[in-house]
Amino acid sequence: MANIDVEIAVAKIAKYATSESGDTVEVVERPHGGISVVVVDGQRSGRSAKIISNLVARKAISLLAEGVRDGAVARATHDYLRTHRGGKVSAELIIVSVDLATETLVISRNSRCPVLIRRNGSIQWLEEESAAVGIYRRTKPLITELALEPGISVIVATDGVWHAGRHKGQRMDLLALLQRTDPGHTLSARALADAILDEALRLDDGRPRDDATVVAVRLAPQEVPSAIRRLNIHFPIKA
Repeated sequence: MANIDVEIAVAKIAKYATSESGDTVEVVERPHGGISVVVVDGQRSGRSAKIISNLVARKAISLLAEGVRDGAVARATHDYLRTHRGGKVSAELIIVSVDLATETLVISRNSRCPVLIRRNGSIQWLEEESAAVGIYRRTKPLITELALEPGISVIVATDGVWHAGRHKGQRMDLLALLQRTDPGHTLSARALADAILDEALRLDDGRPRDDATVVAVRLAPQEVPSAIRRLNIHFPIKA
């Protein structure tokens, strides 16, 4: 396997006039090597949705940290929410993992929202719908697994991004946006996430109609070998 820089970036905003986002994103290191990012969109919005998304994210993160495989994590998280809330509430769950034990990129989906994979100039959509966790007894995730190699980017977005602009007959055209902003597939994960969220905000006239979250995962060639790991967080607080 070639030397790879794994970049993960998150850009998110709550629904307009709502103090708290119902989307939750968590990142955890895998005990056998690698890293996972968990994206949860709780049913409804605001405080009630945040309670649900936090519940799901915490369960998923704890299981990943114990070394449970991603598909089993998604199933167990579904069972936990369904038992805890009596099958009355749901959450959409996407897990993206860089798994060094298997040297694969693993994408686990329980969501109606598509995931975009860019791979050395080619585009792959993961758009088959999978039931959200928490409701139906036989719910299971859709799993996609790719070999780790430089030149792969994965873009995950919640429905607040995909539905942006629909109230005025517009829509998020992610492919067109990427062609304009990153035709050479050279933008960092942070720049990608920011560009996509900015476009969603533009489509909603700066007043998002739903909680909106973008996660970009980029596998870039490591030009200068380094063992240093870095994590940057920007968390604005309103007075």
